[in-house]
Amino acid sequence: MIDTALTIAFSLVGLAVALSLWRLLRGPDAPDRILALDTLYVNTIALLVLFGIQIDSNIYFEAALLIALMGFVGTVALCKYLLRGDIIE
Repeated sequence: MIDTALTIAFSLVGLAVALSLWRLLRGPDAPDRILALDTLYVNTIALLVLFGIQIDSNIYFEAALLIALMGFVGTVALCKYLLRGDIIE
């Protein structure tokens, strides 16, 4: 049962990654691309967590936490640059 659920979840999250990449490449302006990049981070975290569940390993959960932290900092830096034109004040 869990194998079927993991297969379905991998395919749906993979589809979400593909759609996020499409929006990142074809986004009409910078805020759309920043949002697509943020969504891509979230989808990558979901893939890592699903993979960690599938192979029963804790290391992937720690990697997901690191990607979440870097994704948050990156999104904040990009938004601050977009609003003010400067990251460090």
